[in-house]
Amino acid sequence: MPIKAELDAIDWKILRELQNEGRITNVELSRRIGISAPPCLRRVKRLEDSGIIRGYRALLDGPSLGMDVVAFCLVGLHHQAESELKAFAERTRGWPIVREAWMVSGESDFLLHCVASDLGAFQRFVIEELTSSPNVDTVRTALTIRQVKDEGMVAIQVK
Repeated sequence: MPIKAELDAIDWKILRELQNEGRITNVELSRRIGISAPPCLRRVKRLEDSGIIRGYRALLDGPSLGMDVVAFCLVGLHHQAESELKAFAERTRGWPIVREAWMVSGESDFLLHCVASDLGAFQRFVIEELTSSPNVDTVRTALTIRQVKDEGMVAIQVK
């Protein structure tokens, strides 16, 4: 699949470094990349303006904050008309327990990544919110045991 943006090797290095460490200073980033700070800053700004860099976040440790349950829900809808898919997608935005929501192909229509304080809170969400939502047909849940990999969203191989 062709890349949808024109990126050179320096851009790819910048993306790799920022994905690994988003709080790096421009001076340190430019040092690691091997260019001076002003052109490095211009490149980062161009990557941000083009939407390749969508934003920056702090990665929080859920268990340290009392959020001990991570689970996934596979949701099947009765009807998959575009309006129904959009309505369910919009509904997920109002559920704080749902941290990521993906429309998927196959037996299910959506995959929800959920984080809750405890099993009871997750169960209440599934029973009172999710399964009782309009157009929801099936819900299959999977409680996680432990996370075994946590990488950035895009694998970047710099040559």
